[in-house]
Amino acid sequence: MAGESALMSEPVRPRRFYKDVAVVPHEGRYAIALDGRMAKTMQRHVLSAPCEALADVVVTEWAAQGDHIDRASMPLTGMLSAAIDGGDEDIGQWREEIVKYLGSDLVCYRAGEPEKLASRQAAIWDPYVEFLRAEFGAILVTTSGIMAVPQADASLVAIRSALTKVAPETVFALQIATAIAGSAVLALALWKGFDEPETIFEASRVDERFQEEQWGVDEEAKAREERLKADFLTVARFLALIKD
Repeated sequence: MAGESALMSEPVRPRRFYKDVAVVPHEGRYAIALDGRMAKTMQRHVLSAPCEALADVVVTEWAAQGDHIDRASMPLTGMLSAAIDGGDEDIGQWREEIVKYLGSDLVCYRAGEPEKLASRQAAIWDPYVEFLRAEFGAILVTTSGIMAVPQADASLVAIRSALTKVAPETVFALQIATAIAGSAVLALALWKGFDEPETIFEASRVDERFQEEQWGVDEEAKAREERLKADFLTVARFLALIKD
């Protein structure tokens, strides 16, 4: 029967197995305890945050669950768990992915024409390029066209050095923000609170907005963008709670 098929296709959600949720100290971090027992990640590590503010919000997600646990309603728990499971093994890869993006960063590759688009890109993106110089001492070269332009080693070293001094959770979140925005510059601006998260996300959509003005809105593309924006804002909240 069609109804049975639809029912069988629904994701299985585990039943809530705990009553009380709390934050408890654990090895210099803040762990989430369910009825006094440490919550675990998918790979059976202790679910703990580097700061109490993040742990408190994760606890709120666990406490808000009903009779069944809906992982989709626990985005910060999911991010924290994935960061812990990656940990020391993957942090170097996350860091290098961010640095690698600087070699082809969205804000560095501008349109030669039409002039309206080129001017808009410069007006919106130039402040972020200047932010990177002022905040990290990293000077980036911008160009028009698709030919690759190498960035100075000193600039890449400056960003890599900054990323070695922060918690793995921060690097994990920045790698996600970089991939969503197509820009390490915008992700780093998000981290440092250079602008509002929504404004930074919009800065990653300059080309898309221009195309919408010319040809109209593609509903499928817009729906995908809304999902990306939701993920980007989740990352923004995650980073703001850590304040690394």
